[in-house]
Amino acid sequence: MDTVIEALHQTLVKPLPAALFFILLAVVIKRDRLLAGFRAARREIGTNLGLLLFNGVVMMPLIALPLTEYRNGIPRMQMLVDFWQALPPLLVLLSTIILIDLAAYWRHRLEHQPALWRVHATHHADEAMNWLTLHRKHPLGELLSVLVDLVPVLLLGLPIWAIAVSAIARSWWGYLIHADVPWTLGIFGKVLMSPAAHRLHHIRDEALMGANYGNTITLWDRLFGTYTDPAPYVGCETGIAEGTRDVAGELLRPFEARYWRRPSQPVAETATL
Repeated sequence: MDTVIEALHQTLVKPLPAALFFILLAVVIKRDRLLAGFRAARREIGTNLGLLLFNGVVMMPLIALPLTEYRNGIPRMQMLVDFWQALPPLLVLLSTIILIDLAAYWRHRLEHQPALWRVHATHHADEAMNWLTLHRKHPLGELLSVLVDLVPVLLLGLPIWAIAVSAIARSWWGYLIHADVPWTLGIFGKVLMSPAAHRLHHIRDEALMGANYGNTITLWDRLFGTYTDPAPYVGCETGIAEGTRDVAGELLRPFEARYWRRPSQPVAETATL
């Protein structure tokens, strides 16, 4: 019981700074459209909060214990550990973010393949995207994210402090790119994944959905030919053909008998390197 209470406390407390920030941001940006925007998103906000609670209270404690034990027993080559320790901390941190984003990029691309799409579809179901869309993940998707994104950098001997700081930074950036803001970030958007670029990834058009897989940087999308300039699609409609659902519907979604086809591959002529 104490473990459940602690998990509930952590789940509710950790997003509070982000909640305050993005609520204030919405007040500043939306102004007289704030109430209408909330009404349009309130059902999906409820679903996202429900999934956040389920994943935080039920899934994360189940993931945390074996992951901690595995981390303690993981073979970390001393040569790699020494290599990272010899570098300046800022360079180590930037390297960690870039490498985690590489693992997350390929994990995300695989989630758009038939075997994993029915799990990942939950994340794409929001028709009124908001910063809480970051937490719209099926528990199986949450498990996959933790394992695939973190295990490679542990194997590479990167320091735990850098992994922890990177996780916080990527989480905050994840909130930003899911927020309902039309920002392309100008010249910075060539390096950093912008809210407009990630919204394009959530676009209702399945032909364009297969683009901009990165979370924090655009490097891997540009290198592997999946980056699409979001400028022509700012404010695009989001969601999937199967529609948005409540918490129970999203939890059951992957187990339905019908098998959905995955979203189409990115349109070649719109991808830029």
